[in-house]
Amino acid sequence: MRKYFGTDGIRGEANKELTVDLALRLGYALGYYLKENNKNKKKIRVVMGSDTRISGYMLRSALMAGLTSMGIDIDFVGVLPTPGVAYLTKASDAVAGIMISASHNPAKDNGIKIFAQDGYKLPDEVELKLESLMDNLDEITKDLVPGDKVGQFKYADDEYYLYRDHLLSTVNGDFSGMKIIIDAANGSAYRIAKSVFLKLGAEIVIINDAPNGTNINVKCGSTHPEILAKVVVGYEADLGLAYDGDADRLIAVDRFGNIIDGDKIIAILALEMKKKNELRGNKVVTTVMSNMGFETYLEEKGAQLLRANVGDRYVLEMMKNEGANLGGEQSGHIILLDHGTTGDGVLTSLKLVEALRDCGKTIDELVNEIKDWPQILKNVRVDNIKKNLWNKNENIVKFIEKKEEEMKGLGRVLVRTSGTEPIVRVMVEGKDNQVVERVVEEIAKIVADELK
Repeated sequence: MRKYFGTDGIRGEANKELTVDLALRLGYALGYYLKENNKNKKKIRVVMGSDTRISGYMLRSALMAGLTSMGIDIDFVGVLPTPGVAYLTKASDAVAGIMISASHNPAKDNGIKIFAQDGYKLPDEVELKLESLMDNLDEITKDLVPGDKVGQFKYADDEYYLYRDHLLSTVNGDFSGMKIIIDAANGSAYRIAKSVFLKLGAEIVIINDAPNGTNINVKCGSTHPEILAKVVVGYEADLGLAYDGDADRLIAVDRFGNIIDGDKIIAILALEMKKKNELRGNKVVTTVMSNMGFETYLEEKGAQLLRANVGDRYVLEMMKNEGANLGGEQSGHIILLDHGTTGDGVLTSLKLVEALRDCGKTIDELVNEIKDWPQILKNVRVDNIKKNLWNKNENIVKFIEKKEEEMKGLGRVLVRTSGTEPIVRVMVEGKDNQVVERVVEEIAKIVADELK
């Protein structure tokens, strides 16, 4: 069991769960770990960035204190998307990258994500090692360096341009003649998105690009694209693009104000990549939550959909194993492995606009070809201790097997537990909406009765 790290780094309410003490201990532990694994014995440097949360300065200072006391140099690249920190880590001689962000969470939360030298998130075994070190400070702080040997902290704002130029290099041609509304979520994308789209000649209007430390993700961005939808319609724009707080996600809006989720963005990218012979193995990786209509659409177009467990780390793992270069989630966390090591909202938006330009169709025309099957998700509140035992309950398992057989070829059933709440999620999807409604209620009832 993990003590500090979750599925996406360490995250929690700043100054309450994610405290200065916790960040300092992580700084000590990471510094110690990097020194122990410094095979070439060169000076160790890490890249650090943050989103726009006011608590980022506090956590940066604590991390900086722990790392520099171990003799680690820090290049602070300022406010930058999470994938920007990952890119700069891989593109430089840094041995690790650190991003201070809680992604799409509210402003009171914050988080710390760590990237390895190759730009990928740390593997589980390294995170577990860091947790062990964090709980044994008496041992590792014996390795603190003398006062004249501590690491140096420097501002490296110019490295922003390296990431910007990388993004621009992924696009062929320009976007002149296209009218786009951008919602920066008052977060990490507030400079970079405007910069790249203007450089590419698009006519843009940018909203929610005035971060004040507390307005990140507040009724804006990929989790709240409602205002963006109204602005797109009001300005008669071609489409809208919404990022989350650390800009590793993208949700789009069509010219009529309809919201386009990550699955449909992936479908558009997949088809355009396939036309250009860029879709490796003609495979796309999404999660178990992706709609069967989406899967059927891809199959009809000659592409195979592979399903991973929910979570970008599981999507990435399957992409590597299967040799795929496109994958992601409905949430808009989309990975383009030819250009980056993690989900990148700005990169995805550039490739999406490029795909629309090249195929000569609007985004609504493309997604209208994807016919979603009816899907119902029902959250069943159960006893918290029993929630993880649903798949060991013989009555529940046999009933689900019966329903799966009943829907064979006509739909599917997915049951899983929430990682944070006393809830079992029952999802049923099928061609017939009445059947879907009936089956989801039947399964929810037996789950509730057996686990109450």
